[in-house]
Amino acid sequence: MSTFVMFLLPLAAVALLMAPVIPVYTGVTTGKKARHAIAFNLCAFLGICLLGVILPISGFVSAADTAAAAASTSAGMGYIAAALVTGISAIGAGIAIAAAAPAAIGAVSEDGKNFGKALIFVVLGEGIALYGLLISILILNKI
Repeated sequence: MSTFVMFLLPLAAVALLMAPVIPVYTGVTTGKKARHAIAFNLCAFLGICLLGVILPISGFVSAADTAAAAASTSAGMGYIAAALVTGISAIGAGIAIAAAAPAAIGAVSEDGKNFGKALIFVVLGEGIALYGLLISILILNKI
């Protein structure tokens, strides 16, 4: 396979992944909503699926290379997974607390008897981060 084709196929994959951004960007710059975003997403998804079938068939990716790379990068993927779990759960907890804490403060300022109920809702949001931390510890123990 020529080097030009080996360069073009991954470039096509990147272009298909970036295609759904186009209607969103044009909608932001013109002030109109992106009407064709669903069609772009479906076309990009189908194009990526097609490239996922074409690349292994054409010998672009061989099974031996894939097995060797999987053995060397499994630990790295585990670390990335643990970092993503912790980071995304912390962002979710921050969003939950940002919504619950001002409401809890307002409820307690209206009536002091609502402190226990309000505190429960704030702690529930914090639990999301603790669950993410627990899952990341479990992932790190498997590496």
